[in-house]
Amino acid sequence: MEEKYQPAVVEEKWQKHWEENKSFKVSHDTARSKYYLLEMFPYPSGRIHMGHVRNYSIGDVIARFKRMNGFNVLHPMGWDAFGMPAENAAIQHKSHPAVWTYDNIAYMRGQLKKMGLSYDWDRELATCDLDYYKWEQKLFLLMYDKGLAYKRNAAVNWCPKCETVLANEQVEDGCCWRCDSEVMQKELDQWFFRITDYAEELLDWTNRLPGWPERVLVMQRNWIGKSFGCEIDFAIEGRDDAIRVFTTRQDTLFGATFMSLAPEHPLALDLTTADRRSEVEAFIDRVRKTEKARRTAEDLEKEGVFTGSYCINPVTGRRMPVYLANFVLLDYGTGAVMAVPTHDQRDFEFAQKYDLPLQVVIQPPGDLLDATTMKSAYTEPGIMANSGDFNGMNSNDAKEKIADYLESKGLGTKTVNFRLRDWLISRQRYWGNPIPVIYCDCCGVVPVPEQDLPVILPKDVAFTGEGGNPLAKVESFVKVPCPKCGKPARRETDTMDTFVQSSWYFLRYCCPSFDSGPIDKGETEYWMSVDQYIGGIEHAVLHLLYARFFTKVLRDLGYVDIDEPFTNLLTQGMVIKDGAKMSKSKGNVVDPDALIRKYGADTARLFSLFAAPPEKDLDWSDNGVDGSFRFLNRVWKLVFELKPLLEGAGPLDLDKLGDEGKALRRVLHKTIRKVTEDVGERFHFNTAISAIMELVNAVFSFEARNDSANRAVLKETVEAMVLLLAPFVPHFAEELWRVLGHEGGVEVQGWPRYDASAAVDEELLVVLQVNGKLRGKVTVPADATQESVQQAALADPKIQMHLEGKAIRKVIYVPGKLLNIVVG
Repeated sequence: MEEKYQPAVVEEKWQKHWEENKSFKVSHDTARSKYYLLEMFPYPSGRIHMGHVRNYSIGDVIARFKRMNGFNVLHPMGWDAFGMPAENAAIQHKSHPAVWTYDNIAYMRGQLKKMGLSYDWDRELATCDLDYYKWEQKLFLLMYDKGLAYKRNAAVNWCPKCETVLANEQVEDGCCWRCDSEVMQKELDQWFFRITDYAEELLDWTNRLPGWPERVLVMQRNWIGKSFGCEIDFAIEGRDDAIRVFTTRQDTLFGATFMSLAPEHPLALDLTTADRRSEVEAFIDRVRKTEKARRTAEDLEKEGVFTGSYCINPVTGRRMPVYLANFVLLDYGTGAVMAVPTHDQRDFEFAQKYDLPLQVVIQPPGDLLDATTMKSAYTEPGIMANSGDFNGMNSNDAKEKIADYLESKGLGTKTVNFRLRDWLISRQRYWGNPIPVIYCDCCGVVPVPEQDLPVILPKDVAFTGEGGNPLAKVESFVKVPCPKCGKPARRETDTMDTFVQSSWYFLRYCCPSFDSGPIDKGETEYWMSVDQYIGGIEHAVLHLLYARFFTKVLRDLGYVDIDEPFTNLLTQGMVIKDGAKMSKSKGNVVDPDALIRKYGADTARLFSLFAAPPEKDLDWSDNGVDGSFRFLNRVWKLVFELKPLLEGAGPLDLDKLGDEGKALRRVLHKTIRKVTEDVGERFHFNTAISAIMELVNAVFSFEARNDSANRAVLKETVEAMVLLLAPFVPHFAEELWRVLGHEGGVEVQGWPRYDASAAVDEELLVVLQVNGKLRGKVTVPADATQESVQQAALADPKIQMHLEGKAIRKVIYVPGKLLNIVVG
């Protein structure tokens, strides 16, 4: 190898070596401690971006570090390959989604290999592979058999022009992303997974995942949304039935003056009087075109319509008009809200708009509200008023008392409500996993028999983007005999949500070639749980929640023995350039291929790891990339410069080391300790790299190189320096390891161990303060006592100046760090 650093040559050499030798292939080995490192697998969009580079570099550092420390590391890669973009590309390019997807996988696989990532490529999977999705169909059937998969009517986004269902992401400002037609809500029969059966356990385990960021756990707790309250029935005037509400604010029941229903509520039209029908129907149609997320926004203008009907407040007897309101959703609570405008801001705004009555039932302590002059709702605790026998009580205490009263009178029931709703998995699209169900006019819903699996996606499908689900038009797919009675039947044409595939892929990585079922329990018992999972904060709720749910279901089905899939979670930050997240629309994208061609993969890796801690956003800097490249060149030249000296170095003899040699060895072992802790315990890669840079500086400035005793410590230092760099810049380190005369790779050599005695400072720098303000510093022996440090401080002229004419009241000493003299 030439003395000039040529990253393209070095990286091609080692990538070829790793591939030919299957260097990262791993197998079940009970004699070794396992470590399962996983980054969230990518969608094969066609090209990796700098976010991928950063994410996978973070994971690769951990994987290589763990291997060098003797762990049996599982580090797989695959592709989240079903989904809408492939179908859209097929429409645009008049091709097939499979062709587009597999072409992209091939290209992106090549890109990842050029990054030098230490994946076991023998475990690669794509969720669109038949060998993957056939087992998912079996899992669906098992869940169906257990009552965890079921079908019911639900609203979807529908484009009347394209005649197709749209995902929420395809609805832009209420219009179809493709044709710009106004989107409407349409009721369709949909398949669901009963995730709500696991709501309590999912919530409970958020308190038992210490390796997860608290921010993510809070988001999951809020999404699950457990709340304690009451279900209360409001009798409908002139009828025998009632409107049931769920509320956590039963303390405000005496102030309920009207009822708000979701426009989708089953009673919405049933309660509408003839004279109000046209106005109500128009309102319902208009609200159905509004995205759900928009309907719950704080700045949404509150709108509604009177149905013409009334219900009765069960504790006051008040006649309450029943309205439909745009901010009430059917899928939270019961879809009906008892409106208390004096103590809920949305209700207050609604009441002001439609001139509805207000009744104050909670007064602020020491104040007196007047409903006629209120400018906003009072939502804090207070003193009960206008509430019968509960007047004068603290409102928080009254909640329990009123709940007991309602139960005793048969007017309501204490209950627990969850915000979490069952998981709608139906997608009216082609490029997904077919739901293995058949419909027969005689037998009803018939699961596809296991021996008839898999239900294979047909290839002869036309993609126009119009006319609904392409699968529904393929007669050879749709028309099938009923497995029970043999009569003509029709196959389900919905496919599964792509979140289903990403909810168990980490289990299949443990046994990708297993052909007797979805999961080889013997393999999962060894490899699971995932020790470290890495991915973006945008997956904090849906993917991570669904993966947790699936793991618990598979546990209950007997496939795994674990409760949670991921022991530790790292959510890495974004890559920012020019103050914004990189995107094509902003014109601030950095092409990883071009970066690697110019600087090499190791430079790209080093910069992405050095520029910021992994959990923080990384601010892109061209100068930073240049700086990382210059650093590698500097180390390269240093090793070649020192190579002749090191070749003649004898064994290390600590007794013969001079002060310079001892000082260099001290820096070395302090660096090993810091890098080991920063990488292994904290994932502070930026500070670890900074410490290595300081070690390189120490080697450059080491002048006593020609002393025979010092050559040995110099050799120890340079070799350890290369090993410390190995997880960050693996091609670079492997090549320099060979340059230094070693045949085995760096992972065979293992991670350097620090000598605790060598890492101890002989001298310490102690900060000196007077009354807590910095007034100086003093260097003292490492074993200095408080008395000797104090004497040194009192001898310092700067300290004397601040003590002149004052009495010392107290001296505070933090050993080896700080001395604070308190004077008065």
